Amino acid sequence: MTTTSLFYRLVRRAGAALQGRLACFETAVSMVRGKNGIEIGGPSQVFRPESQLLPIYDQVGSLDNCDFSRTNTWAEHTDAFAFSEGRISGNTIFAEGSDLRAVPDRQYDFVLSSHNLEHFANPVKALKEWQRISRPHGGLILALPNYRFTFDHRRAPTPVAHMFEDYSRGAREDDLTHLDEILREHDRALDPESGSAEEFRLRSLNNFRNRCLHHHVFNKQNVSELLTGIGAEVLAVETAWPYHIFALARFPGPNREERITETCVTAQTAMIHSHEHP
Repeated sequence: MTTTSLFYRLVRRAGAALQGRLACFETAVSMVRGKNGIEIGGPSQVFRPESQLLPIYDQVGSLDNCDFSRTNTWAEHTDAFAFSEGRISGNTIFAEGSDLRAVPDRQYDFVLSSHNLEHFANPVKALKEWQRISRPHGGLILALPNYRFTFDHRRAPTPVAHMFEDYSRGAREDDLTHLDEILREHDRALDPESGSAEEFRLRSLNNFRNRCLHHHVFNKQNVSELLTGIGAEVLAVETAWPYHIFALARFPGPNREERITETCVTAQTAMIHSHEHP
């Protein structure tokens, strides 16, 4: 371990020890208490009972999980999702988090995702899929890496317009659009498990198997803009030590687009009448 990486780890531990429960904690509890949800890519330390940040696992009614593979860089999964000691396990769905065709529409009350969305080449597609499997006004609780305090700190936050372009062109999860930027700007001193420059390059080229790349880089502003862009109501966006961004949102109701259309038609009709009768 380098002196730089050791220093950052010590700073992070000190900050985490001082970090209290998030201001949005009660709002998060209200979104999940006694309800049926799914986590994409869990289980997650930030939601566990011992967490100082957002300990909501013990508040949920039930919780399933989705992961792209039974074995990955972070965990080994079984069909049962044991998310918290003493709680009844949920079910694990093995599928791409952006392609949950096995899950019916409006199946869940809420979606959790911790340090997961940045690993999607097409985050808009993933969010729209999570919206599809959520009930109207369903909750979304996201934890994302704050790029300033991670190995992404040399990169610029990804414009939301770019993420929507990825969606429009149908970017797949084997996409390597950002590879050159990542290889150039990734601070390997803060990612000692990445190995040498050549080892990191080879790991990155094999991303479809390991999913280690951060395709997109997030800060509070583009997180809020992204969620607003898919039509969600943003309830809170909060940073926390050592490198977290937490975002709470509600997916839109079933008739949101129809209501917007009606409003536009009404406004246009009023304008026409105003010209006819000055």
